[in-house]
Parts: sequence; structure tokens; C-alpha cells
Amino acid sequence: MQIGMIGLGRMGSNMVRRLMREGHECVVYNRHAEAVKALQSEGAVGAVSLEDFVARMATPRGLVDGAGDGGG
Repeated sequence: MQIGMIGLGRMGSNMVRRLMREGHECVVYNRHAEAVKALQSEGAVGAVSLEDFVARMATPRGLVDGAGDGGG
């Protein structure tokens, strides 16, 4: 399953890692590019903007928004 994550603070990043370990494809976006690059190096699909994020998601889209966790 493909899952998108916006907001890659401590909680969002760890959720993505767990999902990828279970075999899910994760598309990730964060306003700080370093957080995206770190997860890309671990196998996530990185997006450079919200528009790019949406374009990389297959339909139907599953999204977890972690932006409100303070780590965005």
C-alpha cells in the first residue's frame, strides 16, 4: 500500500520508517528538505512541494498529516 506523510518530525519520521519496514511505499513531504532527504536515503519517495506530493500519490490516496505535531 502507498501511504503519504506530511510532517516529518520525530513522530512522522518514525511512523514512515515503521510503515516501510512492513513493506509499504511512503511518499513524504516536509517544509525542511533535510528531513525529506533523510527518509529518501532510507527508501521513501520524496516530494519537493505539496503539488509534487499529490502528483506522486496513486489514487485512491491515503494520507497522514503530522504537520500539527510541532516537528513540521
